[in-house]
Amino acid sequence: MARVRGYLSQHQIDPFASTVMETVLVGRHPHLGRWDWESDDDRRIASSALAEVDLDGFAEREVQTLSGGERQRLAVAQLLAQQPQLFLLDEPLTHLDLSHQVAVMELFSRRAATGAAIVAVLHDPGFAVRYCRQALLLFGNDEYLAGPAAEVITAGNLTRLYGHPLRELGADGQRWFVPC
Repeated sequence: MARVRGYLSQHQIDPFASTVMETVLVGRHPHLGRWDWESDDDRRIASSALAEVDLDGFAEREVQTLSGGERQRLAVAQLLAQQPQLFLLDEPLTHLDLSHQVAVMELFSRRAATGAAIVAVLHDPGFAVRYCRQALLLFGNDEYLAGPAAEVITAGNLTRLYGHPLRELGADGQRWFVPC
């Protein structure tokens, strides 16, 4: 199962002291035999995953010394090292600054373009409308709205979802939603 699907939690828990590289290599465990150690190829895959999330040079750092955003990017790198075909992402942008939010969304957009399936919980409608083909809005009262993101993510639907009026702004083919 872990070779097919991978899960990114919105909360990262580090019960044991470990380095960044050791943590990323945990993502390779589904590809190892029962008594195998990580190979040079596994280390190459892990290093590549760290580079994809702008953490190259962090391999020997202790995880407990990372900021919240660095820790979130490490969790993304661990998931990338796992190489699943289905990515289940629970608020993947948690703790990330704007440039890394865009970088992570671009990263998963590239994965989707190569055939991976991405299911993500996002609370920023601007990112959802920009990067998602399909959207599911859960209203919390057994009601939902699903369909193409461009049609489902509207100011009216978001106002209903969040219980606060929103306004849609647009420029250069991009759409943003701001509270009124």
